[in-house]
Amino acid sequence: MNERVHRLRAPVASSLRLDKFLAAELPQYSRARLQGLIKEGRAEVDGRAVKKVGFLLQGGETIELHVPPARPVDLIPEAIPLDVVFENDDVILINKPAGLVVHPAAGHATGTLIHAMLAHAPEIEGIGGELRPGLVHRLDKDTSGLIVLAKNETTQRFLQEQFQKREVEKTYIALVDGRPPTASGRVDAPIGRDPRERKRMAVVSAAKGRQAVTDYRVIASFEKHSLLELVPHTGRTHQIRVHLAFLGCPVVGDRVYGKRNPSLPLTRHFLHAFRLKLRLPGESKPRIFEAPLPDDLQQQLDLLKATNYPEVG
Repeated sequence: MNERVHRLRAPVASSLRLDKFLAAELPQYSRARLQGLIKEGRAEVDGRAVKKVGFLLQGGETIELHVPPARPVDLIPEAIPLDVVFENDDVILINKPAGLVVHPAAGHATGTLIHAMLAHAPEIEGIGGELRPGLVHRLDKDTSGLIVLAKNETTQRFLQEQFQKREVEKTYIALVDGRPPTASGRVDAPIGRDPRERKRMAVVSAAKGRQAVTDYRVIASFEKHSLLELVPHTGRTHQIRVHLAFLGCPVVGDRVYGKRNPSLPLTRHFLHAFRLKLRLPGESKPRIFEAPLPDDLQQQLDLLKATNYPEVG
């Protein structure tokens, strides 16, 4: 398997850090992954290798990033049951339950969706170049719903390109405390690390964060809660949860960005990836896949409807 070379050109008359420029242009790679590649000397600016992640681009330079071929992952497959919504030779769509971590990370060396996928589809081992074979997007641990994974290198690149061009449409359902300022709208607010708590994200200035855009629509209103449909147009960490907290209507059960004591008896936040619209390899028109609300969320919603007489949005 050959290395992959990305050729990019920095915007004219702009001043950007090399790692930030690459992160914006190549969202399929994590910031840490890109910084590691730079430090290894795999980034060239106008033909000269640059190993400083904070190297300042002046504008107009040609950048080449050489990504080495995938290496086998040192993970042990685990026979964890999967709710498969759709599968063929190229892709698999999973209805992920709340509580399942998507990929290995600090504190989660086993028991992840990736471990389950390696048992279900061993052919994914090694694709992608990191300990995240087949992964093209993520869901938080306690967010349930649809996630798509690639089963080969070609499909992974195909899906990554769709995500990069924002051609994939993701729709979420959330129950929030209170209600947003309007029945529908858009939150266009940059997201970055919370300067007071580095494990959290926050709405920050454009200079300190990355563009984040989320559309919302009220589906039903209750006395103290609102049911929303949300479409994120970017994929920032915790984006929907941060944007809803910014609006003053945090997700019910979100102990990080919302109330410490949930307003309803939930053991996790009420956020579900309900729908995915995307093109599959070899197909010209996008398909739509859906996953219904899981029992724990549906039961709370039914109880709320029975006692609050919702107003349909």
